[in-house]
Order: sequence, then structure tokens, then C-alpha cells
Amino acid sequence: MPAMNVPHDRIRAQISNILLAWGMAPDLAATTTEAMAETDLLGVDSHGISMLMTYEKRLHEGVLNLTLAPRIERRTACTALVDGGAGLGHPVSCFAMNLAVDMAMAEGVGVVGVHRSNHFGAAGVYARIAARRGAIGLVTSATRGVTMVPTRGTAPVLGTNPIAFAAPAKRHLPFVLDMATTTTAANKIKVYNLNEKPLPPGWVLDAQGQPVTDSQRGYEIVYDEPEGGLSPLGGTPIMGSHKGYGLAMMVHILGGTLVGSSFSPIRNRTKNGNEPDDIGHFFMALNPTVFRPPGEFEDDLDAVIDELHATPASDPTKPVLVAGEPEDQERQRRLEHGIPIPPALDAHIRAICNRSGAQYVLS
Repeated sequence: MPAMNVPHDRIRAQISNILLAWGMAPDLAATTTEAMAETDLLGVDSHGISMLMTYEKRLHEGVLNLTLAPRIERRTACTALVDGGAGLGHPVSCFAMNLAVDMAMAEGVGVVGVHRSNHFGAAGVYARIAARRGAIGLVTSATRGVTMVPTRGTAPVLGTNPIAFAAPAKRHLPFVLDMATTTTAANKIKVYNLNEKPLPPGWVLDAQGQPVTDSQRGYEIVYDEPEGGLSPLGGTPIMGSHKGYGLAMMVHILGGTLVGSSFSPIRNRTKNGNEPDDIGHFFMALNPTVFRPPGEFEDDLDAVIDELHATPASDPTKPVLVAGEPEDQERQRRLEHGIPIPPALDAHIRAICNRSGAQYVLS
């Protein structure tokens, strides 16, 4: 069966209904709903409404607290450390990015670390907050999963450890780079499985380092098995670049070690019972006006984007794009035509509604 296209407002309502049925504080649920629904609008199906299955599992395991608001633990003029209260990462991440921008507008730069958090969805959603407010934004995060096989290794050690960067332009939409440090995000394997699509070779490798293209088998390797996993960006674990592996380490150092959050392989070995996952995040905002007169940075970025757009295209029907534009174009399409929900995902959402008592509203 083909996917059904669901209007954006119904996706928002469905996410909100479930979060509130789980007992999430209304203000935190509203922030989380907006972040998750925006993620689906941008076409990042791996990190939007489909994450509710994982969040339900974590809630029942007792590692999520859905009632505590973010709390600033320490602060200087341009830095802060925020306690996420063991809640979902969306509310604390919106809070932290906005706090970083506030500092940047006052002091030129703002850096906010978060600890005691959980999965925060798509990193690009928070980088876009900075760009909308006229700042350059950088976001990194540690992860709960252990999915990346390091170069020369056969077993996963690191997570997908995302990084996002956004910069405001004037005539153009912001430049937004949002990427995993593996060849693809782990949750994209879930999306391929839900849609019963084969995986591109090289995304998932088995314990012998061989590519796996069956999405069900790939899902099992990434989520359930101690060997095999996702290849690092830029190469395979056995023969390939150290750069993707090194980039993942850099991201964890900022989003995990610096803020005092856990490293997933150590945490998985040492945690007791339903201890929180203690995922960390890192947010930085820069105010361009401390380097350039107001508007000059944005004008120059527009000129750079114009130059890239003017590059001759290998296929005239597919002009050259810059990072962020595919998501912005998909956002417009989905506002007009709806967000695709495959039958397998719809069945999962119906089951979550039945278990939680939330009203089902997707169809």
C-alpha cells in the first residue's frame, strides 16, 4: 500500500495528543510538537513523528522525565550549562539555542552546553533558530545508540553524532547543513524499513564488513546486534578515511565530554536499572555584526550562493542547490500536499494511541 499524505496540522495534533497522554507538561509538549512536526515538514522523516515509537519505549523503561523544565546550572556573560532534567531533548535544545543567540546578540558569541538530556530530533531545527534570529548557529550532540564502526574496527563504538550549521542570508534562505557523522543517520534505516525499501550499499555493514542492502536485516544490525553497524562518513571501517570517525569524535567531545555527559559504550556497560541516558548537546551562536557592519555578511553570503547557483548543471532539470534548499523545497511541497505516512508507521501510531489513550487523528 502507498503512503497516505497527512496535512501538517494533523501531524502536529497527533504528536501533541500522544505527548500529553504520556503526561508531558503542556508547555514542554508544545515545544516538542513544533520541533518534531517541523522536522517532518523539512522531509527528515527519520526524526519526526516516527520517533514516537522509540520515545514510548524509553518512557516505559523509566528513563524519561516529561515534567521538568530546563534549568540553568551555571552561567557567564557568554556561556551557560543547562540541565535537561532527563527529559526529551527538544524543549531544552530550543531553550539552549535561544539562550546562545541572546548571549551572541549582547556579547558577540554565546555557547551553551546541555547535559542530562535525551534524543533531540534533527540538529538542523535548532541551527535554523539561530539563522532566523540573524546569528550563525552550530549544533552538535552525543547519542544514545552505539552504531558507528570505527576505522579498522569490526564492532560499533560511536553513535551517529550529528552536527548542524546555519548562517543567515538576505535575499536567499539560510544556508543550513545538517548531517550525521556516519554515512547516513541510524534512524534513516528505520525509515527504509518502514517503507520496505532496499538500503543503498555501504550504509550498513555486517560483522564481516560486507554491505547489507535488506532494510529489515540492516535494522536488526543497527539496533539489535553487537557487531556490524553504520560506516563512518567518507569510507568503510576496514578500508577508508579516518576523517568521518575523527569528526564523530570531535562532535562527541563538544556535545558529550565538554558538558559532562555520558559516552554511550561506557554508559551501556555501567548504568544501573533505569538511570537516565544523560545525553549531551552543544549550541553556539555568533553575531556577524561583531565582525562586519550590519548586513555585509548576509550580502556576501548571498553573492556566494548566487555563484553556486550559476554553476552549470549536469542535468538542466536539476539545478545546483546549496545546503538547506532541498529541505526548504520539500517543506513547501509538504505544506501543500501533506506529509507521507507509510502504512507500517500508521499502524505503529495507532497502536501507541491505543496503549496511551491518545486520540488518533491521522486519518
